[in-house]
This record gives sequence, C-alpha cells and structure tokens, in this order.
Amino acid sequence: MSTAGHCGGEVCITCSDQAVPVRITELLPDELATVSTEAGTVEEISVALVDASVGDVVLVHAGEAIARLDEP
Repeated sequence: MSTAGHCGGEVCITCSDQAVPVRITELLPDELATVSTEAGTVEEISVALVDASVGDVVLVHAGEAIARLDEP
C-alpha cells in the first residue's frame, strides 16, 4: 500500500507505533480510503476492519483503521 503524503516528522500514520485519529476524505476500491491528518497531509489507509464513511474519524495504526471514533 502506498501513501499520498510524505512522512516529514518523527511520527507518521503508516510507520509509527501509536494510533492516530484521522478523517476519511474519500473511500477507494479494495477497502482503502484517503484521509487527512492533523498535520495537513493526505494518506491512503485500509478500512477493511471498520465500517466507516466519508467524514468519519477513525483511529489508524500502521496504515490500518482499527476503530471508528464517535465525535462529541
């Protein structure tokens, strides 16, 4: 799987050892999605493990959405 963004800091959602909340901006074929991060980057992730839609915030670890977060 490739990313559309560039890892410029100490942590990126595709290679870090922590989960990061991101917002889904587009659903793609093959259970993939593009997301926007708090850092302003756009990355491609897998959404195979969650039921999510465009606009949802998901928790991502190692390029995989692991949970959909409820917004207050």
